[in-house]
Amino acid sequence: MLPEKITSLQNPRIKQLVKLRDRHERDDSGLFLVEGYREVTRALEKDIRFRELYYSPDWFLGENEPALIDRAKQAGAQLFELSKEAFAKCSYRDRPDGLLALAPQWKHGLADLKLSPHPFLLVVESIEKPGNLGTILRSADAAGVDGVIVCDAVTDIFNPNVVRSSTGVLFAVPVVVADSLAVHAWLRDKGIRIVATTPDTPHIYTKADLRGPLAIVMGSEQYGLSDFWLKESNLLVRIPMAGQADSLNVAMAAIITLFEAVRQRNG
Repeated sequence: MLPEKITSLQNPRIKQLVKLRDRHERDDSGLFLVEGYREVTRALEKDIRFRELYYSPDWFLGENEPALIDRAKQAGAQLFELSKEAFAKCSYRDRPDGLLALAPQWKHGLADLKLSPHPFLLVVESIEKPGNLGTILRSADAAGVDGVIVCDAVTDIFNPNVVRSSTGVLFAVPVVVADSLAVHAWLRDKGIRIVATTPDTPHIYTKADLRGPLAIVMGSEQYGLSDFWLKESNLLVRIPMAGQADSLNVAMAAIITLFEAVRQRNG
């Protein structure tokens, strides 16, 4: 069957795509948006089955889009061709590249995490900004963690800006959302040492032993870690600050701490 063509900005499908920028709409429908050539490609590589794929040749940046569209179709996606104006209406990017898919959400629990012989995890608490969460996922993927655990989530992992800033890594890194009490109990049960980051400790992160079973815990942008994690962690570490700033962006702090652990673990 030929794809349905949509030109009207008032089309119900266009309106529904716009609504899915809102978390309540995503939660109610169990669906989320995946926009961009790279993001759509990585989702298909990880066998994400799109319900629908919307595309607009007027926005394409290269010549590989038709093959990707056919790949999505073969995987079961219903196709819709949009006019340039209709695609701009439902896109959440300043400069769209003409591909936007509708995918089902998933839920992974702590029991679903497949741990390596020397587990390496990143735990983030109450991260507020979708861009930071997406960047953290990219960093965690690059560091080779077994998984990312999002505690007491403020922003949901299916926020369009999480998908975008993760560049589709959301589909590759195991991500679990859970409350802090359950996560702490699970880590203790698995014998995984908890190292939390805070500026209020004399221990420098490069001096800490970050080998063996390890969970690095990072706090929210505004408030840092809660008293719970500060009290219940095995060790508190800090990144030394030489200037006037007393803290780093949480995504940057995660990169620095994760790759110090990688350096030690590979050494």
